[in-house]
This record gives sequence, C-alpha cells and structure tokens, in this order.
Amino acid sequence: MNVQSKGSALRWYLTALATVLALAISLVHPKLVAAGTITTLSSTIPSNGDINPYGVFRIPHTTGKLRAGNILVSNFNNFKNQQGTGTTLVEISPSGAFMQFAKIEASRLPGSCPGGVGLTTALVVLQSGWVIVGSLPTADGTSQTAKAGCLLVLDSNGHVVRTITDPRINGPWDMTVLDETFDNGTPRHASLFVTNVLNGTVRANGGVVHDGTVLRIVLTASTKMVPAVQSITTIGNGFPERTDPSALVIGPTGVTLNRNRSILFVADSLNNRIAAISNPLLRTTSAGKGTTVSSGHHLNDPLGMTLSVDGNILTVNGNDGFLVETTPAGSQVAASLLDNIGMPPGAGSLFGLTDVPGLGIVFVDDIANALNLFH
Repeated sequence: MNVQSKGSALRWYLTALATVLALAISLVHPKLVAAGTITTLSSTIPSNGDINPYGVFRIPHTTGKLRAGNILVSNFNNFKNQQGTGTTLVEISPSGAFMQFAKIEASRLPGSCPGGVGLTTALVVLQSGWVIVGSLPTADGTSQTAKAGCLLVLDSNGHVVRTITDPRINGPWDMTVLDETFDNGTPRHASLFVTNVLNGTVRANGGVVHDGTVLRIVLTASTKMVPAVQSITTIGNGFPERTDPSALVIGPTGVTLNRNRSILFVADSLNNRIAAISNPLLRTTSAGKGTTVSSGHHLNDPLGMTLSVDGNILTVNGNDGFLVETTPAGSQVAASLLDNIGMPPGAGSLFGLTDVPGLGIVFVDDIANALNLFH
C-alpha cells in the first residue's frame, strides 16, 4: 500500500484535514478518541531500498543477531515500490538503533516457495530463537502474478534454513504464535495461527470470493533442531477476500489470542469486523467465519491486530489512520489517530503493531517507511 509523499504543501494540507476530522470525531464521541504522542524510532528502509514495512514482532530472547526487546520488521515492497517483492527483515531497538537482520534471495532458498519471496505481515520469533515469516510473492508487483508463497524459517543469524509449503498455505498474510509449552525449560512445540488470502482471489480478478482461511500449524520448537511441521489444521474458513490494485489483496489479516488462549481473534477486513474462533488450540474442525465480536463504528477495514497489555484488542484501520481499541466483549473503548498522510488521510499506512509494556504501542507506518511509537 506504500505511497510516496507529494510535497510539503500537500502534506500540510492533509495534516490539517486529518486534525479537523479527528476533532469532529472527538466532539461526537468525546470519551472514545484518545490522545497520545507519536515518536519515530527509525526508518525501516535497508540498504537495498526495500519499502512498505508490514510485519512487526518483539524479540523475546537474545540469541545470534536477535536482541531481546528489539523489534523485527518485514518489508513487502522492493525499491521500485512493487508489492510482493520485498526481501528484507530489519531489526530496530527501542532507542532507534537499526540493522538489517536478513536479505533473502529466492534463488538460494533451501526448499520450494511457489513464486519466490515477498515478505508479508506474517512474522513471528519463537522463544527458541527461530524466525518465521510469510511470503506472498509477485513477479511485478501486481495481483495477476501473485503466487501461493510459503512460510520461511530463519535461524537467529538471518539465514533461511527451511521453507514450509502445503496446498493449504496459499498467500500467508498475517500470523501469531503460541509457544509456551516447555520441557525442562525448552519449548517442545509452537502453534502458528496463519491467515491466507489467495484462495481463488487471483482467478476472481477483483471479485469477492469467500475462501479466506485461518490455519493452525503446529511445529517442533527445539533450540537445536530446525522447526518441522507436526500438523496443519484449518480452524477458520469462508472469509471474504479479493485482489486490490492498491493493497494487492484484501482479506482476513491480523490475528491474536486472548489472555487465556481460549479465543483467536481475527481481523475480517472486508466484513469490517473482529471475528472470534473458539478453542483455537485444540479444535479439529473449522469454525467457519467465527462469531462477530465487534463491527462497524470506528472499525474501518481492520488490518494489523495485537493484544494490548491490559488484554484488549488493538486493530489498525486500512481505510484511515486510526488505531481502535476493543474489549474482548466487543465494546470499542478508544480510537487514536496514528497517521494522517495520504488521500484519504491515513488510508493504506498501517499494518503490524505490538504493545510493549512500559514503552507504548510500536507500529509501522508504511507511507513514511518508519517504525513509530504511540505513547
């Protein structure tokens, strides 16, 4: 969704317009609009010029090049602004120190990844030190050339050590993880929850199809052995999805588990709602589109999703620059303007985010190509 700025005059105008819009909303919903400060931590652009940061994940432990508390970010576009062609992961500290963690070459992958490399919002770091990132690649930045892709497994030094493919992994778009099962201090397995957005979308040529899925992929998670697939289960299906000239594809995106892991929340973008899938860790059948937790109001194409420190659901909108906070019961309790650049203001700028205790909400702005802090 990356768009470059068109000049300082236009930027000033859009900023003023967004401020007026936020003020209008605050007058209608004075208790809902939350104020805060936005600080830019760092640019997300590496030396090869990749742009359009998507995935965000806070590193849990120090190992190899990974440093505990730093933020890993995936880039979706190359320097030509072609979607589905980004190949880099960058690591940024809370103080803004920047380094390139990995540059992935499609020709050197250790296994199959249909279509190549185009890194998505699907990004996690396991407690055992392995990095897993989704690839939804294109040949030229257009949806007509989009391919199924895969999940890429990297070691803690940024080397791809395995590709994970399966007919059910088809355009992995976003992902969360649970790897809290231990055996003598070592995680035994990790459960990935992955949304997929390419089931029938390219063939439909812009038409909406209801084939988006959520997969649970259980992996081995030893510190010494490369993660391997133990099982793949479709736990959600029937989500609407379609190709889009600006966003490449729109479909089920953000996923996060509630505090007791009994519910998986899903950002159902085209239905403009937050969905819930019950018993995500153990269910053996699909919950379909799940139940609706919240819809409409300040939700406006929810994309990235995470759980707040206090257990609420945080989503960022694809059609404006707002962050929306929703309780697990479905009440929207806060909306905060994170981005006001673009036309319309804030549209297409927000994807990955995480709530860091004692720091604030860290999020990517893919118009500014920056990692920001809201506090």
